[in-house]
Amino acid sequence: MSGWEKLRDDFPILAQRVHGQPLIYLDGAATTQKPRAVLEAMDRFYQEDNSNVHRGIHELSRRATLAFEAARDRTAKFINARESAEIIFTRGTTEGINLVANTWGVKNLKPGDVILLTEMEHHSNIVPWQMLAERTGAKLAYLPVTGDDGLLDLKHLDDLLGPKVKLFAFTHISNTLGTINPVAEFCARARKQGIVTLVDAAQSAGHRPLDAQEIGCDFLSFSGHKLCGPTGIGALYGRRELLEAMSPYQGGGDMISSVDFFQSSWNSVPHKFEAGTPNIAGAIGLHAALDYLAAIGLDQIAKHDAELAGYAFEKMSRLPGIRLFGPKGGRAGVISFMLGNIHAHDVVTVADQYGLALRGGHHCNQPLMRKLGVESTARASFYFYNNMEEADRLVEVLKEIQRFFGE
Repeated sequence: MSGWEKLRDDFPILAQRVHGQPLIYLDGAATTQKPRAVLEAMDRFYQEDNSNVHRGIHELSRRATLAFEAARDRTAKFINARESAEIIFTRGTTEGINLVANTWGVKNLKPGDVILLTEMEHHSNIVPWQMLAERTGAKLAYLPVTGDDGLLDLKHLDDLLGPKVKLFAFTHISNTLGTINPVAEFCARARKQGIVTLVDAAQSAGHRPLDAQEIGCDFLSFSGHKLCGPTGIGALYGRRELLEAMSPYQGGGDMISSVDFFQSSWNSVPHKFEAGTPNIAGAIGLHAALDYLAAIGLDQIAKHDAELAGYAFEKMSRLPGIRLFGPKGGRAGVISFMLGNIHAHDVVTVADQYGLALRGGHHCNQPLMRKLGVESTARASFYFYNNMEEADRLVEVLKEIQRFFGE
């Protein structure tokens, strides 16, 4: 048994059968499964240390606070932030982006300013900026996708990074195309123009090493549940200079220094952005997940993703009538496809009867789907607990689906 196969034993959910078939979970781009280390860490907190943080003097509160802040330290180390104060705990990638839009964006954008995005963005990195543009009078612009190959048209990037652009927000890895964008290059080119950058790292965190300082971004947001952690927890990285100048996102307990009947003063960074009781158990689960991934090695996980996705892409490309999206090589572990004229929902529904968990729909990428001329795709997304035998089984099931529908 290989080391990767042994790791599968850490995930209790993978041992089950679905509709009488062994579960093959190929929906990691939506959410990853959780190892015992994460489940046990959260259970241990609730059984032994459950208390609120920052506000209590008793022993349980002290232990909970230490664990919560240790999770912040671990998250800072995970992305190589300069200090833990640059890490704000959020509910996930979406909330992190909304926080930036409603704090930095509201203060710094005015009518005529431009927010530059790309055509492959998830709705979470489009809708908050649309709302901000409507509120401030700013405008949106988009770096185009070239076609089914899933690459961005970089020839026109410098032209788009004009003097009116104040923010460039972009995904590291496309959740539909599997494209890995050159984010450090994006940030460097934007920085020359004095443009603030935000990286949506939802699909890259946990799949490859992340170094915020090396990338050179101003903000970076990711979710815990896409890297073996629990749902409802994520992190926003922001350069301290920017965070210090930003107003709070929400008002309430813990984000204040003092409160009077008619005015208040704010807590220090990062606490001024964390109003109310936080997701303490979620942060502890995130800490356990980051430790678990570090023990495996993010470089090894990235290599495994690339090898497995490349293998699956090549095998799937032999199926008659299939349309594959995204680059043929150098891709992440995400493959979107159309199986002839069979609707994506039908593909996923039938695949489920064989124990395969796929995803079908627009993947929160409706503008991209329209650009590609489709309404939806089916998607297989891989992680380190998947293997080539499962990729082979995926292709076998797709052949069965084609026979069933007479394709």
